[in-house]
Amino acid sequence: MTLFGKLAHTASAIAAAGAIGVGYAAAEAHWYTLRRRTVPVLPPGARPLKLLHLSDLHLTTRQHRKVAWVRALARLEPDLVVVTGDNMAFPAAVAMVLDATAQLTMRPGAFVFGSNDYFAAHWGNPFLYLLGKKQPHPKVPNLPTEVLRAGWTDAGWADLNNQRARLHAGGLVIDLVGVDDPHYGFDAMPAPDAAHPAHEGADLVLGVAHAPYRRVVDEMVADGARLVLAGHTHGGQLCLPGWGALVSNCDLPPRLAKGLFEWPPSAGALAGTPAQGKAFLHVSAGLGTSPYAPVRFACRPEASLLTLVEAPAG
Repeated sequence: MTLFGKLAHTASAIAAAGAIGVGYAAAEAHWYTLRRRTVPVLPPGARPLKLLHLSDLHLTTRQHRKVAWVRALARLEPDLVVVTGDNMAFPAAVAMVLDATAQLTMRPGAFVFGSNDYFAAHWGNPFLYLLGKKQPHPKVPNLPTEVLRAGWTDAGWADLNNQRARLHAGGLVIDLVGVDDPHYGFDAMPAPDAAHPAHEGADLVLGVAHAPYRRVVDEMVADGARLVLAGHTHGGQLCLPGWGALVSNCDLPPRLAKGLFEWPPSAGALAGTPAQGKAFLHVSAGLGTSPYAPVRFACRPEASLLTLVEAPAG
């Protein structure tokens, strides 16, 4: 074989491998999975509480299989449902978001928004994501945010966008503190609840945010949260097997792009983290992607069922 022939053969092999990889990543974006984790944060004597964490649906009007999969999660009979934003890609998808969560809204729940609850998906430079930079968004919101907000609040869910709430779930009194999307600076930590100073009477405090920026997690833990829930990262979306995420799309190190972690992390993992009491951070890899980058690699789309149990003594 001539040198030209060898080069052509190599180029063809590389192209074929690339096509196979892209095809696999496109398929993996539809392999929804349920992650189960146990979190020891409840007071002594409390029975386990099932918390369903949903994030980053990025629904389009064609994703009927995803809607059916989310609807089926109601069979888990969670005690509490928390949604951490980025629910719809286009305006017409709001009806599908409400349909997907209709049976879940029969359970106690709460939500915050991400940028893709205000601004529709649009084409962007994917290299900005890999470089950890924000994609620009339209100056004026163009999604039916208030339709989604009303649909959920009318069903009884708590709006935690820069707000606090107190819920009763699983026989427990739960205080929640939430912020609007930190990725675009929409967050403002809400003032303490004058009716329940220092979370008086609460069995548990939960923090809720779309993007898990360190400053936000630190504020919530300092406020008393034992568990902070977030999404936004897509778990890195494109990961290396045996290595993990390459980026987190926020100021967390990539190794914290998805999963359950003690907060603050182990010494040296995050320079400058305040020495607060240990709490937990759960980052969901989410269920969707941008419709303009509908691929995942070594990072399946997920929802999470967190079983909250009694914290160990001492």
